[in-house]
Amino acid sequence: MPAGLVISAPASGVGKTTLTLALARAWRNRGLNVQCFKSGPDYIDPAFHAAATGRASVNVDSWAMNRGTIAHLVGRGTDADVVLAEGSMGLFDGVAARGVSGTGATADIAEMLGWPVLLVIDPSGQAQTAAAIAAGLRDYRAGVRLAGVVLNRVASPRHEDLVRRALNDAGIAVFGALPRHAEISLPKRHLGLVQAEEQAEIGKLIDEAARFVAEHVDLEAVLRSAASWSPQPAANGMNVTPPGQRIALARDAAFSFIYPHMLEAWRAAGAEISIFSPLADEAPDAGADVCWLPGGYPELHAGTIAANARFRSGLRAFADTRPVHGECGGYMVLGTALTDADGIRHEMTGLLGLETSFAKRRMHLGYRLAALAAPMPGHQVGARLRGHEFHYSTIVAQPDTPLAVVHDATGAVIAETGSRRGQATGTFFHLIAEDR
Repeated sequence: MPAGLVISAPASGVGKTTLTLALARAWRNRGLNVQCFKSGPDYIDPAFHAAATGRASVNVDSWAMNRGTIAHLVGRGTDADVVLAEGSMGLFDGVAARGVSGTGATADIAEMLGWPVLLVIDPSGQAQTAAAIAAGLRDYRAGVRLAGVVLNRVASPRHEDLVRRALNDAGIAVFGALPRHAEISLPKRHLGLVQAEEQAEIGKLIDEAARFVAEHVDLEAVLRSAASWSPQPAANGMNVTPPGQRIALARDAAFSFIYPHMLEAWRAAGAEISIFSPLADEAPDAGADVCWLPGGYPELHAGTIAANARFRSGLRAFADTRPVHGECGGYMVLGTALTDADGIRHEMTGLLGLETSFAKRRMHLGYRLAALAAPMPGHQVGARLRGHEFHYSTIVAQPDTPLAVVHDATGAVIAETGSRRGQATGTFFHLIAEDR
């Protein structure tokens, strides 16, 4: 029977991902099968999970997904020895208004699955106060159970002793304390961590993290703290409709942000996926009946995209007779032009009138609920789509027909409506699930 554990923290940037990867690899090195999940919308962490475990990781999201969908997804951990769900932001951080089965907080997943929480605490700049924070998190919500704490970035043995004593007095188990160790820091970019496939040394980095954590954390005690878990049969599967029978999917360093559960749901519904690389100047498969351009980092490759005539002409020819959809970065590439962070304007494919700029960065972040005012691949007018928006681009022009009426998690109307022109559609939000 698998043992389930949620890894969370009081805030972002404390070391959740590093600890998750280290534990996963350390247990794998001991012969255990480890399955990871990511709570909340995140493209990058699941790829690191897969690198650490050798098993695909998927997102579970209480704002966008119902309980049946979440049960269906976590069911992949049935044959594992250990199942780890890495949280996002702080343990109780979600949106103000409840979504499908929760607010998107990691605590929702912990309570729903009955898994205890392993807290990562960074006591930098404090000592006994770290115990007060941990105790507050332990007592904040009755249905969420705390397994214990791993301290990260402790300054000295004396510092560790002060924090340990306070946590012990509060009745909170301390499984280990990690001194500062720059060699296992994961590089970051403006949308989060640099992607796993971009790091040639990722295996060595995870191995070093596993060695370091095994040296300072009681792995057996952490494992004993996890909950024995018997997965319940899912009442229903994924709320995802494939956009077509044969899908031409852009996939490379500029187009890599698509949720693994989406691809699995498309395939499970019988769709075939044909991969092509715009950065390699490839056109979509002429035998496909729909083309999908996911998000990623097109702003880092805008010059190459603009210069790749075969990709651009091939995509335009495809769109003459078949639908093309872009999400976020893919949406920008479907537009007329993209201005990069250096102020250089690059012509894009021109299938939509959208023009965007990174010259004046402004973060757009949050859950999105879209009611389609026009059809898009896989979804008809009136469909309610749940997704997530995270980018730094600014709209310079958007002359086309709006695709949807879009609200944020509070119900406020969002200006980024997506757009449609001919066979081309695009949105700034990344699709997670459909309300049904």
